[in-house]
Amino acid sequence: MRGYRFGAVIGTALLVSTAGHPAAARTAHYAASITRTAYGIPHINARDWGGIGYGVAYAYAEDNLCLLAEEFATVAGERSLHFGPKNYAVLGFERIDNLSSDIFFRAAIDLPALRRSLPAQGRDVNRLVAGYVAGYNKFLRDAGPNGIPAACRGKAWVRPITLDDMLRLTEKQVLLAGSLALAPAIVNAAPPSAPQTGAVSIKFPGADEFGIGSNGWAFGGDVTANGRGLVVGNPHFPWNGPSRFWQMHLTIPGEVDVMGVGLAGTPLVALGFNKDVAWTHTVTEARHFTLFELALVPGDPTRYIVDGKAEAMTSRVLSVPMPGGAAPATRTLYSSRFGPMLTIPFLKMPWGTATAYTMRDANKGNQRSLAAWMAMDKARSVADIKAAISSTLGIPWVNTIAADRAGNALHADITAVPNVSADKAKTCATPLSAEVGGRLTLLDGRRSACDWSNTPGTAAPNLLPPGEQAVYERRDYVANSNDSYWLSNAAAPYRQLSPVLGNWGTARTLRTRSGLVELANRMSGKDGLPGTKIDPQIAETMIFANHSLAADLTVGPVLRLCADKPALAAACAALAGWDRRFDLDSRGAYLFATFWQAAARLPGLWGTPFTAADPVNTPRDLVTAGPMGEQLLAALAKAADTVTKQGIALDARWGDVQFAVRGDQRIPIHGADGQLGVLNVQIAQGVPGGITPLHGSSYVQVVSFDDTGPVADAVLSYSQSTNPDSPHFGDQTLLYSAKRWHRLPFTPAQIAADGGTTGKAIRE
Repeated sequence: MRGYRFGAVIGTALLVSTAGHPAAARTAHYAASITRTAYGIPHINARDWGGIGYGVAYAYAEDNLCLLAEEFATVAGERSLHFGPKNYAVLGFERIDNLSSDIFFRAAIDLPALRRSLPAQGRDVNRLVAGYVAGYNKFLRDAGPNGIPAACRGKAWVRPITLDDMLRLTEKQVLLAGSLALAPAIVNAAPPSAPQTGAVSIKFPGADEFGIGSNGWAFGGDVTANGRGLVVGNPHFPWNGPSRFWQMHLTIPGEVDVMGVGLAGTPLVALGFNKDVAWTHTVTEARHFTLFELALVPGDPTRYIVDGKAEAMTSRVLSVPMPGGAAPATRTLYSSRFGPMLTIPFLKMPWGTATAYTMRDANKGNQRSLAAWMAMDKARSVADIKAAISSTLGIPWVNTIAADRAGNALHADITAVPNVSADKAKTCATPLSAEVGGRLTLLDGRRSACDWSNTPGTAAPNLLPPGEQAVYERRDYVANSNDSYWLSNAAAPYRQLSPVLGNWGTARTLRTRSGLVELANRMSGKDGLPGTKIDPQIAETMIFANHSLAADLTVGPVLRLCADKPALAAACAALAGWDRRFDLDSRGAYLFATFWQAAARLPGLWGTPFTAADPVNTPRDLVTAGPMGEQLLAALAKAADTVTKQGIALDARWGDVQFAVRGDQRIPIHGADGQLGVLNVQIAQGVPGGITPLHGSSYVQVVSFDDTGPVADAVLSYSQSTNPDSPHFGDQTLLYSAKRWHRLPFTPAQIAADGGTTGKAIRE
């Protein structure tokens, strides 16, 4: 409770500071009103950013207290204490034991540095964060012990928070695509004379395997029906855990009026719209860290050589509290001038006697993210959006796709990335660099010249200047589905930039290709929909079409291949009857998905290889002759056998196979794995009787503009609350299942018409 008293002291000091001013003393230090409309969406009004943070935290805790309280325990390095050291958390893309999670957060988060740098983010950001702390603690006081949800009632980890908790949580979120993904490699790194503490399991997923991903489309006035901008946001984020989105509408009269979503602990809108501009985000392919290869001093694996001179690594002993009064667990971690040491044996990067590896993360200490999103929330145009992310370099690991009421469209792949030019990446390569280059950027740590460059005038040292990153500004369209910046508009490929920004001139994923095909068909009128322009209704139809490009490329040849194979008659009949979509009523979809999981990995699958001259339509032409045909038939037979043994019919309805459970409801879910060339992604895991979404389409928005303001349809696939007792635990999941949309209320009249007639006033 020491932290809570510290927070109370801060609050008291701020109140005392107004004692000499009677009018100020009568004014609450924090105040907000919270009005809920349909589906539990809170509309939070305050007089300043401190009140916004205060209201957001209170409303979020009403919906998701247990989730957020556990997250604060995680980033404080207290999972072992509360949940046991051998149980697991999910960090990055892999499960990691609680002890390793605790060690990582205690090592990776430099609280003194974060405290020192917070004032530089400006008064509004500081007030916002402090208000969030106050609002969360206010909810705990108001709820009392009996008002805590059953899932976490009476748990020691449900406690008041301090500013430090928010600093840790913000740092964790910006490290998600960097250090966090390498956590096992960091916490298990030890010099060869010391015993390794555990196995190192790291996954570097492809563009369609990310636990966080997305589709983002922005249309300019040249292709929209009303000549104004239109944004389609379809982020693919986890359905469970702290990376779930939560809807909110924030208003400070005369300063900001913005609606959209944030993650757990996000005190403002990170993805959404205001009356003039809308934006969405997609996970960028850019690399937000680099590795460095170190030459070790002979006989001493904790010293390394830079420019011919030996340097000692720094060491730090981490102590993690254990449950039941057991002695704390300790571990010693080492760092170089670049950052933490790590070990990745399966990539030929062990900590040996002659060579070792270390990393540097561009997002470490990146508190600029809040200032960036605050500026975006107040933007009046895509030019303002571009200025916000360029001036701060605070966006950590996502592309920004935006459009405004004037009909301008933007794709900015501008994030906090290492300032490593193509020339530096080449001249500073080691013999291993090319081998791991498809996944990582590895530089020579023997030479100080191979460290990241520093360009004066950037928002933070050693980051790639925004002018050297990718920006599309157009009046037709931009699109991104987690592939690199190269092909956001099929008619205008981008010039080649630094390799830290992603692959250039390479094959695109089937999901990227599917989106570009659908956009081309729309603008040429070949999609069967009216006209050639984009409007909200057409955009909504496109994003939930659930069409499979993989099926278009393969089902016909496979059916011809198996037509005279009696043993495969039932499987062939199921595929023949399938509509090549992943809608609820699509029959045979699960059989194809199971088949494609194996078939897609077969080498030599395509007769026409990829060519950069036709990236949307290559590779193509399924090879069915000779050994490849036999392998495809074997894959189909195995898929049919697998599906049958699971007790699922070969022609089962997709909605009977894929479902989400909310209480006693089994809600059918459309969409499928992006590797099937499906835009509406749902990555699922097996459960009794079928599969259930693990991550995928989450907050889906289609935002356009009329003469007075935004016109926004949206749906939050997994619903607003994680509390089973909440009326908003599954209401939007039913909406998503039926492909229905909610017209978001933005103006006072719309809010009142959507059920927002009573509000809650909170203050202190």
